[in-house]
Amino acid sequence: MSSTSGPLPVIDVSALVGPGTPGERAAAARRIEAACLDSGFFYISGHGVPPELTTRLEDAARRFFRLPAEHKMRISMERGGKAWRGYFPVGAELTSGRPDLKEGVYFGAENDPDDPRPLHGPNLFPGEVPDLRATVLAYLDAMSGVAQGVLRGVALALGLEDDYFSSGYTASPTMLFRIFHYPPASPSGDEWGVGEHTDYGLLTLLLQDDNAGLQVHTSRGWIEAPPISGTLVCNIGDMLDRLTGGHYRSTPHRVRNLTGRSRLSFPFFFDPGWDCEVPPLPSRPLRDGGRPRWDGQDLRAFTGTYGDYLMGKVGKVFPRLRADVLD
Repeated sequence: MSSTSGPLPVIDVSALVGPGTPGERAAAARRIEAACLDSGFFYISGHGVPPELTTRLEDAARRFFRLPAEHKMRISMERGGKAWRGYFPVGAELTSGRPDLKEGVYFGAENDPDDPRPLHGPNLFPGEVPDLRATVLAYLDAMSGVAQGVLRGVALALGLEDDYFSSGYTASPTMLFRIFHYPPASPSGDEWGVGEHTDYGLLTLLLQDDNAGLQVHTSRGWIEAPPISGTLVCNIGDMLDRLTGGHYRSTPHRVRNLTGRSRLSFPFFFDPGWDCEVPPLPSRPLRDGGRPRWDGQDLRAFTGTYGDYLMGKVGKVFPRLRADVLD
């Protein structure tokens, strides 16, 4: 069953990520379709990620961020090279050219050190928190299954075969994972944990701690997307917007932590394979209209692979690192 928490729906995806009848899967797909058309954001329940795994992940993350700065910098992103993995301090990541009020760690699928592609390679893990490695890798494995299940529902909603994504765009997906720590923001200031943006790929699955801060721009204006126990927040990215010719829109969102406490979030990005091109579906005519993008970009004008698109975006988030590693 589905329910709502404020304006965003909560959708049970158990029939998509596990055994389910065709009718149950079709019903979940219809709910996903409605959410994608309305705001591009929804909560999912019934995802099957063990609560003990998310508890271990949050505990390990808190222990890492409590480390002295010089210890965290032992796995700084500069040490990750072209793999673009590791830690960055508060203010080092930019959104729309402005420093974000957050620190974080970049992870991804564990790749061979000799993989020549940017954003591919081994992860960096802190020796001071030895259980973080196994926990992160287990979480990536669990989330990959959830994302394939949700995309099964998206495919059905679009009138495609349910394995459209898993047998094509996400047969060898680009998987990126972040752990972000947001210090409290001043209510009287104008600092944002993350400024307005859209995500780059197909699907984002977000685990939040108990502290609010996520805001989503919908047709009703900016709304809060507070944490709901046992759920993940799901939103669609630029490539699903492009694939559907604007039938689904990647929705701007932002974060400001006004709780007075530290906030943790765990976004998992499940995206097309690095070398995939993502043209609009022939059955979906391009659609005009809608709120202009925060960056003024027309997704229909982009040509190239998803890797090309991703590097263009990430290079603006970390301009100095791009210059040091790739140029």
